[in-house]
Amino acid sequence: MGKEIINHLGRIEISEEVISTIAGATAVECYGLVGMASRKITDGVADLLGRENLARGVVVTNKDNELIIDLYIVVGYGVKISEVAASVMERVRYTTEKLTGLNVSQVNVNVKGVRVLE
Repeated sequence: MGKEIINHLGRIEISEEVISTIAGATAVECYGLVGMASRKITDGVADLLGRENLARGVVVTNKDNELIIDLYIVVGYGVKISEVAASVMERVRYTTEKLTGLNVSQVNVNVKGVRVLE
């Protein structure tokens, strides 16, 4: 179930799928990121997902009125993984909060693989 916001104008429902898509689209714009990875082990360790599947590499959890976003990514070979992860965390948190108005308490990055940048 997504997040519901009620104000004087009415009710707004934001699904977890929308939040996942926003987070995934924001993440792939970051330098050093090759793509999103599937979060399921059965799909392969670092199976790259296409643009239409950005939400599949993201898990959104709503806990105590705050969002926790888990990202599964593949980084480019030769980039500093900690720098890429920090950049992804900051941009995803900022963009998600800006576009949805919801509070993001955590952005967790799981690096599932390394690929050569083309």
